[in-house]
Amino acid sequence: MNRFISIVISVFLSLFYGCSDSAEKDLLENFYPLDFCIVTGSDLGEMGEPVSYEHNGTLIKFCCKPCIPKFQKNPAKYLVILREELEAEKTDTNQTG
Repeated sequence: MNRFISIVISVFLSLFYGCSDSAEKDLLENFYPLDFCIVTGSDLGEMGEPVSYEHNGTLIKFCCKPCIPKFQKNPAKYLVILREELEAEKTDTNQTG
């Protein structure tokens, strides 16, 4: 899963090769492949600015701060959702590209 995210980020960085270091940093900080919260299913941004959280080196975005403790209680449950969504994104990208 981390490898897939690294590959996607590398592709985006290669597209922006001529960009400044600050533009690359913004890209890395703002890139996230999902548009919904893996805890509630709500669209990111629906409840204000999404909240970022890093779990064992993996960036996860939630719709709100209360989702973080819910995730922390059972991360395996939510990581399955994240993994499935990333695989679906990967499959969609391969089929359209």
